[in-house]
Amino acid sequence: MSVTTRYREAWEGFWREAPGEPGAVFWDAEPAVTAGIHLALFEPHLAAPGLPLVDLGCGNGTQARFLADRYPRVIGADLSAAALDHARLADPAGQASYRLFDAAEKVEAETLHAELGDANVYMRGVLHQCEPDDRQPVVDGLAMLVGDRGRAFLVELAEAAGPILRGLAQGPGGPPAKLAPVFRHGIAPGEVADAAVPEYLRAAGLAVLASGELPLVTTEFLADGTRIELPSRWVVVGRV
Repeated sequence: MSVTTRYREAWEGFWREAPGEPGAVFWDAEPAVTAGIHLALFEPHLAAPGLPLVDLGCGNGTQARFLADRYPRVIGADLSAAALDHARLADPAGQASYRLFDAAEKVEAETLHAELGDANVYMRGVLHQCEPDDRQPVVDGLAMLVGDRGRAFLVELAEAAGPILRGLAQGPGGPPAKLAPVFRHGIAPGEVADAAVPEYLRAAGLAVLASGELPLVTTEFLADGTRIELPSRWVVVGRV
């Protein structure tokens, strides 16, 4: 099963329109407040730190470039060719490599695993932006990449983020400038029940090794200058 054509086209339209400068996209926060914090939670659980690391849903590659400074081989994977165009333009030295990849497509996950072997995976805010029928296949694809030795770090919006996003979208002035394109292209974050994520992981044969809560930091600010942060939950998973 692969993502729908409508969904892929929505992402293509979003990334074709997105500005190229850092921080112009709602979730494109600097690594110091995203991957940099996540690595401190992830690295103690890595069984094989030397494995390739896949930034799954890498978008414009901000986190992939950061990760490439710390791991010998990083692959930024995304289903949007336009997103990968941004990533390559921002990475002229080729710190990371980039690959068009549909994690919900079993054959693509099998092919990438055959090329890389087991991999560690970083996935930030992907499931809640997937259509419901694609969520289990995406987690299944992640499990294929992890294999027997890899570990994955996932961070996803918590249920409590839903009312906050709806409130932002329905404000008197409309959604904030960086959030508006997300809704306009029909890729508004969906709501994934907090209890659903462990079930997706269990069904894919993955065990939760660690978990917790953190704010998902965005690049947008309220009128009073407060940065918008959304409740999120993180997990480290692997086969045991």
